Amino acid sequence: MDLSRFGLRSLPFTREIAVGDRFTYTPHDEAVEGLLSAVKMRACAALIAPAGTGKTLALRTLVDKLPQARYRVRYVKVTGLSKRDMCKEIAAACGISPVGSYPSLVRKLQDSFEGGHATDGLRPALLLDEAHDLPMTSLAMLRLLTNFEMDSRLVLSVVLAGQPPLRQMLSRAEMTAVAQRLAHVCSLRTLSRDETRSYVTHRLRIAGAKTDILDDEAHEALFEISCGNLRAIDHLAIKTLEVCDRAGAATISAKDIVAARSMLCV
Repeated sequence: MDLSRFGLRSLPFTREIAVGDRFTYTPHDEAVEGLLSAVKMRACAALIAPAGTGKTLALRTLVDKLPQARYRVRYVKVTGLSKRDMCKEIAAACGISPVGSYPSLVRKLQDSFEGGHATDGLRPALLLDEAHDLPMTSLAMLRLLTNFEMDSRLVLSVVLAGQPPLRQMLSRAEMTAVAQRLAHVCSLRTLSRDETRSYVTHRLRIAGAKTDILDDEAHEALFEISCGNLRAIDHLAIKTLEVCDRAGAATISAKDIVAARSMLCV
């Protein structure tokens, strides 16, 4: 693709964006601040939002805001893992040997979190992404992982991130003990019409554009098709740039957006 055709230095709308270059809007900022407050209190929290609304970027922003001199943060995707396999993944992320039975792995993890905090003063924080895909038994295990000295000490902060089914799981009676450990639960939403336009122009500007290369009808079409979902916006916008590049066009019209839509599962 000839990006210079559009006045761009780099391809916009990819996932490769620095936290400092992210598009900021109120729901995202409020979610990050809520998670940050919980971690600073050494408590647990959850971020529950639909797919494509920026959960992982919110987690990246959270990590960016936690001083490395004070926190040791570990990130794990926990899709569909059994209790033992989840412990193994967490252990591997923490640099601990993932060998042993489920009870021994839980003890290893607890000893590591507690010992590291006592030795170097770094507060441990564990980010578990895609938590909505965890079996109920694996999610319930978090109650054990955060239990220190007969539940009398706050050592480990766990942040769960997942799609809306996670909220349904946490509302079940057998998950009460886990849900009660969450000091804060926040969410994200899709962008409004105006926010979508601002997001698109922001990403283009970050990529080097000096002017808005979408006309008003193109902005409307992009919003109507994507419904303000960040991931859908990104995919559709990139495909539209490809369409326009092949056609030799330097600006984007609604017709181009519709043409790109036919090539995607948006």
